[in-house]
Amino acid sequence: MDRDAYLERLDATTGDADDLFEHFERRSVAGRTHHVLTAARHGLERGTVIVEEADAVVRGYPSVPRILVLDPGVPSFFEEDERVAIEEKLDGFNVRIADVGEPLAFTRSGYVCPYTTARAHELLALEEFFADYPEKTICAELIGPETPYTTHDYADVDTHDFRVFDVRDRESGEALPVTDRRELCAAYDFGQPRLFGLVEPSVDAVVAIRNAIEELNAAGREGVVLKSADGTALVKYTTESQHHDELAYAFSLPFDHGRDFVFSRIVRDAFQAAEFDEDDDRLRERAGDLGESILRPMVATIRDVADGEPVGERHTVRGDPDAIDALFDHLHGQSMTIDLEDDRREDGKRVVTFVKVAESSRDRIRYYLDGGTRDE
Repeated sequence: MDRDAYLERLDATTGDADDLFEHFERRSVAGRTHHVLTAARHGLERGTVIVEEADAVVRGYPSVPRILVLDPGVPSFFEEDERVAIEEKLDGFNVRIADVGEPLAFTRSGYVCPYTTARAHELLALEEFFADYPEKTICAELIGPETPYTTHDYADVDTHDFRVFDVRDRESGEALPVTDRRELCAAYDFGQPRLFGLVEPSVDAVVAIRNAIEELNAAGREGVVLKSADGTALVKYTTESQHHDELAYAFSLPFDHGRDFVFSRIVRDAFQAAEFDEDDDRLRERAGDLGESILRPMVATIRDVADGEPVGERHTVRGDPDAIDALFDHLHGQSMTIDLEDDRREDGKRVVTFVKVAESSRDRIRYYLDGGTRDE
């Protein structure tokens, strides 16, 4: 690989190719060699991929900051004269789909997910899109109750589907303006997140965002991503229900998630409560919900371990049998322990329910149940 040539194309903040490429990891997928940036370095995003055989660079997706209060967070983050798009933030699996000799779905960390790739080929008009826009990257969420990564129900999704939230230049990472991207996706019948509107970053914008958050929270949805109209500036804000759902998930596997994960969700909820909850009764209700999201799932997991039940993340997937086999090869390749609970055929598709076993939580809870001590 010509490191100097790729260094120039990547437009990194270092002029030393060796200094940059020591942070890349070499992987092989489907006979192609990929070089993947495993952590953000020198102005480049984590998950940036170089595919030598296709002479292609796929920029990683930028890290999106979070605001903890809408006012003054929104008008402080955006320029005074910028219009801001309010789009729903979906609870799904984030991938970038790029044509690097063939369309492949890359995870945020730069792995190729064979299952998501196969589903994208079946559910999205990739051949037509990349024939017209070979240098673009489709940024999408795989959502629905049947995916190998997330399990969130959406009323209009029976099993799983894609929602395209961004289209970017494959090599530079430059985003299309929001309106242009939505029109382009509509032309190829790509599903997209709900758009709540384009507003000014002012008091009116804060009111509109708060109204969207309250509606999404009532529906148990995740939150919003706020984008400048030109697509360059992004910030996210999440709902109370999402904070509590994530805490419930973390405490259902209490020894597999770090303190930072838990504390960050409590911090988000506290700042939102300070801004939204104007009376003690509402704050007391939120506090009770937060407490239940911590205690109930952890107790349920302790009881499951005591009863010998599998502990971990339960998923159901469906698709072509070969794609399912490739998925489990991919998961095993990441050193995951998988417990298969059901494997059947429906309408020519293979449908598998499995648990990604949370070994740390299972083993630690078993140790304490057997009388082990804990140093504190």
